[in-house]
Amino acid sequence: MTSLMDPEEVQIEASDEQVRLPDSLPVLPLRDIVIFPFMIVPLFVQRERSIRAVEQALAENRIIMLAAQRDLEKEEPSGSDLYDYGTAAAIMRMLKMPDGRIRILVQGLARARVTRYDDGLPHLLAHIEPLTDTDPDAEELELEALVRNVRGSLERAITLGKNISSEVMAIVANLEDPGRLADVAASNLELKVSDAQSVLEKLDPANRLRRVNELLAREINVLLVQQEINTQAKGEIDRTQREFYLRQQLKAIQAELGEGNELAEEIALYREKMFQTKMPAEVEEEVDRQIKKLERMHPDAAESATLRNYLDVMVHLPWSASSEENLDLARAQKILDEDHYGLEKVKERIIESLAVRKLKDKVKGPILCLVGPPGVGKTSLGRSIARALNRKFQRLSLGGLHDEAEIRGHRRTYIGAMPGRIVQSIQQAGTNNPLIMLDEIDKVGADFRGDPSSALLEVLDPEQNFSFRDNYLGVPFDLSNVMFMTTANVLDSVHAALRDRMEVIRLAGYTEEEKVEIARRHIIPKQMDAHGIRTSHIALSRSALRGVIQQYTHESGLRQLEREIAAICRKVARRVAEGNDATVRVSAKELQDFLGIPHMHPDEVLKKDQVGVATGLAWTPAGGDILFIEALLTAGKGSLILTGQLGEVMKESAQAALSWAKSRADELGIDQGKFNQFDIHIHVPEGAIPKDGPSAGVTLATAMVSALSGKQIRRSVAMTGEITLRGNVLPVGGIKEKVLAARRARVTTIVIPQQNRRDLEEIPEELLKKLDFVFVDSVHQVLKTAIL
Repeated sequence: MTSLMDPEEVQIEASDEQVRLPDSLPVLPLRDIVIFPFMIVPLFVQRERSIRAVEQALAENRIIMLAAQRDLEKEEPSGSDLYDYGTAAAIMRMLKMPDGRIRILVQGLARARVTRYDDGLPHLLAHIEPLTDTDPDAEELELEALVRNVRGSLERAITLGKNISSEVMAIVANLEDPGRLADVAASNLELKVSDAQSVLEKLDPANRLRRVNELLAREINVLLVQQEINTQAKGEIDRTQREFYLRQQLKAIQAELGEGNELAEEIALYREKMFQTKMPAEVEEEVDRQIKKLERMHPDAAESATLRNYLDVMVHLPWSASSEENLDLARAQKILDEDHYGLEKVKERIIESLAVRKLKDKVKGPILCLVGPPGVGKTSLGRSIARALNRKFQRLSLGGLHDEAEIRGHRRTYIGAMPGRIVQSIQQAGTNNPLIMLDEIDKVGADFRGDPSSALLEVLDPEQNFSFRDNYLGVPFDLSNVMFMTTANVLDSVHAALRDRMEVIRLAGYTEEEKVEIARRHIIPKQMDAHGIRTSHIALSRSALRGVIQQYTHESGLRQLEREIAAICRKVARRVAEGNDATVRVSAKELQDFLGIPHMHPDEVLKKDQVGVATGLAWTPAGGDILFIEALLTAGKGSLILTGQLGEVMKESAQAALSWAKSRADELGIDQGKFNQFDIHIHVPEGAIPKDGPSAGVTLATAMVSALSGKQIRRSVAMTGEITLRGNVLPVGGIKEKVLAARRARVTTIVIPQQNRRDLEEIPEELLKKLDFVFVDSVHQVLKTAIL
């Protein structure tokens, strides 16, 4: 016998005599095959324990136990990982391969059941119990029928394409033993391990044949379905070949006529782009239908231009192209801090949104709506978020939009039809997941052409926009990957249903310190670069920046401040262009040389305490402001005269304040006769500016009571709050903007409703310095604070 280490072939002759199996045998685990008795199968062995098992078998009697694994992925199976039933087999030949593997040829000898596995040896050892077939549990007639059924099924499987050799069929035809027939049939069906094992474990030949018959029936059904699929595929191929042949003929005819070459190239290009864009099946079907329509159309037909425009849009839309999103929160925070100073609450909310997107792929969260006065950085915040996320940024201005077709697109039947602006933005971005900023959503209008706000309901609803249907496209486009953000100055004019789909993030105006810091970090470097001057040419002190803010700007945002700094930079640029490279140091005292006479006079609020003049705090779309409400008694019959272009709500507040004062005249020390002898004239200066809202109620009441009682009002006190007929003070909005306005006006005491106390928690501490707050529930408390 040749040594195992010799790469030559080792061979033994199989004996026809019945081999007596020993009580224990080395085990060779089989990964994806079940060996039946009398089968001759080549096996490759490469696992170390399996090789040692083969070596042990060759060293003894060349008989080895073959047992299939339960889990095919198990690399080093133990006894519990193998089936208890297997086949004892003789190793007929062995060949050592150069790569360390061995190739053996085995022949199944008999079924055997493993009573116990020993795992402690270098190889797996099984204690076995040899098994023999039992008497068939079936009548002779049934057994004959089963034998014929199995033979017939094998023949039918061959006709349906099953690959079974003629030698096997010859053996099957001559086999009379039903048990061996079942084994031969099962071994040639390429069964799953579990199915083959179920055949191996049946000792009754009749039951074994029944099981094989079931498996054969299932195999024939699979072959029938496979044949049907092949037939359909062949029919499709034949149809495609016929279509190709006809197209080639059409090309030849067009070539003879001298026409059609350009159209053919154009159509081929459309088809190529259609496949490259990886459209959804429904869209691809529609585009293919339109291409075929163009193919049949004469090149000079009027409709062909419309059809080409449609196909150009469809094949250039990013149906499947998307940019890889970057959800690094630290990077996003860094970018937001670089681009925007302050706005901590806003940044925190944006980072929270990004965190949710990082944890969940498909987020159906609300659309973020940034609300605040002009110039506070709403649009630039969206641009920063897009940069942080690595998304394309598209800004879509909705200001003055009246036509619904601007959102949904025009139908292709109209001349000059085009997709809506949402689809256009996505096409310009080149990806299906850009960040689209819908700017000025509060300025969308409505007329006879439709309501664009209603069209936006579908766009901004995560439950609907996955199948947004643009009128021009005529097929659904998935907007669920797009990140939408909106901006507005006020929310009152936004459609209620649209407002319900958005999460509002309010951006109040900037404090003076914030404006100084933003100017130093962002505005000055930007304007210096825009005007071509360097840091060596200009030096703007902090006091100069404060002077610009206090004397030349009156806003919550930064646009006017940027314009004034640009004006300074222009004058410096002129000096540099004239050849003067000396550093220009701009101080607060020299501002008038650069910017002219100051536009604002914040220190000249009121020079002294006066009767009938109260200082109120107001909110406007541009931020906070102060207003002086003047009350004057004139001879008359008790009429109330209101001037200063006041709105209906403000007029009603004035009437309520007068009624309350009349009802409390005795408590307030007012002579009842004055209400019949004098008219009360209320005037709010800057009459060209419309004014409205309930928050001036307490200011109106204070001015009236002062005029009627003759008592002065403290000029250092500003107030806000809505008044009721009972003299209660109700909460109002825009507290931060009003506090900013009070700081600018050098007010020291602010009277606000008690229920607005919680609003101060969101205001920075530096803004509250040098301000005294008086929280009131009734007008009596207001008067006690404001009137001397």
